[in-house]
Amino acid sequence: MTFSMPATAALPASPARLPRAYAWVVFALTFGLMLSDYLSRQVIGAVIPALKADWGLLDSQLAMLVSVVSLVVGILTVPMSLVADRWGRVKSITLMAFVWCLATIACGLAQTHGQLLWARAFVGLGEAAYGAAGAALLAHVFPARQRAAVLGAFLSASLFGSVLGVVLGGAVAAHSGWRMAFFVVGAPGLLLALIYPFVVRDYKTVELTPDVPRSGAAPKRLRLAQIAREVFAARSGNFTYLASGLQMAMPAMLIAWLPTYFSRYHDVDVKKAGMMAGVAVLASGIGMIFGGGLADRLSRNHPRRRTLVPAAYSVISALVLSTAFALPPGPLGLGLIFLGALFAAAHGGCSGAIICDVTHPGVRATVTATVALANNLIGLAPGPLIVGVLSDVIGLKLALTLTPALALAAAVFFVLASHNYEADAARTRARGTPEAA
Repeated sequence: MTFSMPATAALPASPARLPRAYAWVVFALTFGLMLSDYLSRQVIGAVIPALKADWGLLDSQLAMLVSVVSLVVGILTVPMSLVADRWGRVKSITLMAFVWCLATIACGLAQTHGQLLWARAFVGLGEAAYGAAGAALLAHVFPARQRAAVLGAFLSASLFGSVLGVVLGGAVAAHSGWRMAFFVVGAPGLLLALIYPFVVRDYKTVELTPDVPRSGAAPKRLRLAQIAREVFAARSGNFTYLASGLQMAMPAMLIAWLPTYFSRYHDVDVKKAGMMAGVAVLASGIGMIFGGGLADRLSRNHPRRRTLVPAAYSVISALVLSTAFALPPGPLGLGLIFLGALFAAAHGGCSGAIICDVTHPGVRATVTATVALANNLIGLAPGPLIVGVLSDVIGLKLALTLTPALALAAAVFFVLASHNYEADAARTRARGTPEAA
């Protein structure tokens, strides 16, 4: 399999030449679609208690409805992002948004667990490459010095969307039933999908081949194997894929299981449980925004801290969350849950920035897709499912106490990435790609 890659094609315009106002309009629309993406994905957490009551499902069956989206996203994110890199980011984003919104509406029409599982799988199909394509566009329109902060803010939409999904879904389910919750969160994204292609301009794909052919020579064709080598060329990038994936199990388990945890152990109704869980997820979103900005600031004169700062976030989240769930339900444990949530996803912008720093911009959507693949297959899909399976055996409280150990493993991989990060980033800059600077 090959892709036509003319070696003489120009690099995209420097982000500095793009109007600042336009960059922020692109950010606003792309952020808005990310909100819709995660509203559709995470509303399931708010309606789990209602589904259990209506259909009498096991916790492991309920967890499948959460994890199937991440599983499909993980499987398809790289191939679909390759298509987005070749076919166009803007066209791909528009089509994907229509798919996930319509699939979410279809969830509200499901009559059986199997039908709902299939509808949720199509939500994942629509969302598979959105984060990667959106991040690639933002990495183009903003300068490299803002990369971790901007990508962190963009990725925080996943947490804020999750908050809205949990809170809004819980409120609608309490008053109008769980089916209406899917209808309410699925519809708004359709409007943004209609607007997006009329406002956002795509950029020309950056060529991977650095060598200019001799005069009259045919353009080189890049094989899939060569793309894979670019994606996995940096040792620090490979460790970051693993670290980011493991750490994403933390926000995933919180979003999926906190409403149920609060309902079972704090003895509150579905609406209040959703609101309490929403506060925790909101804390994760705030952590993601400021986590990336703090990493930018601390690594300005010490580049290696780009990887060590997220390692610290991982350790803090593991220790605080394990302690929180081990304590008896009460104000102290609740406060620690919120504190642990603040650090649970703070690594998000850092991971995207590290990967962009150490790989060629010609495969930027593909490498950000590879981060998404790792996030989904290593963390987002297994995390809630691990909790659900353990819950059926040892109870939800103990399952949530043990699962944060995954974050300690994430910290180890971030530290390993730090050993090669500076050399890998320097190698990317030496290849003469302006956006790597």
